Amino acid sequence: MTDPQSATALAASRLSLVEESTRHLLHTVSEVKPEAVAEPSALPGWTRGHVLAHLARNADSLVNLLNGARTGTDIPQYASNEARDEEIERDAPRPVDVQLADLAASHERFAAAAALLPAEAWTADVRHRSGYIFPASDIPWKRLMEVEYHLVDLDAGYTPAHWPEEFAVAEFRRLAGKLTGTDLAAVELIADDTEDRGTIGTGEPGLAVEGPVRSLLAWLSGRSDGAGLRLTPHAELPQLPPLG
Repeated sequence: MTDPQSATALAASRLSLVEESTRHLLHTVSEVKPEAVAEPSALPGWTRGHVLAHLARNADSLVNLLNGARTGTDIPQYASNEARDEEIERDAPRPVDVQLADLAASHERFAAAAALLPAEAWTADVRHRSGYIFPASDIPWKRLMEVEYHLVDLDAGYTPAHWPEEFAVAEFRRLAGKLTGTDLAAVELIADDTEDRGTIGTGEPGLAVEGPVRSLLAWLSGRSDGAGLRLTPHAELPQLPPLG
């Protein structure tokens, strides 16, 4: 079990990353034209308004987990999956200035809730909406993932090339790890800018895929078709299962 001091330090460093990413989010949304909020995002079936509504409601859902960690109670992230979906549909059509204000206010609530946690609370277990248990010190990273990935999904000028290196490296390692030992034919992944490596699939790698860590992460996370990555020997990239 992580000691409270280490958990607090980890959470603090991640909260700093969330602050910076949220600044990029608010700046990006401030430049979205009014008519663009109803246009398609990069996520199938979702407009940009859906993405923005999801980001705001996700911040509030993580406030629930922070409050649960602080009080020692099992507060659900969302009332239900149905309620989550209904809230996103309800809020998606709002004008972009309303979306922007909601994003700023929900972030303030998230930051305020995090500031209330004593050191011991960061070691508490909380429950993700899908049911798995994780330490409260991971809540800031969960928020960072939502902001960084969905900023790209917004399709409003923020691309994988804008991802912070710390985020890109950590997520490259996480997603590559999730694909290790799967039914894919083994592929070696080589990040030529950070020297990170990973192997996905099973068996001895018969293919090496090389490129910048952000480009590899964009492919692993389903936000790129892998164009620009170098393959040795020359071949087609394998079809990957969807990963978050």
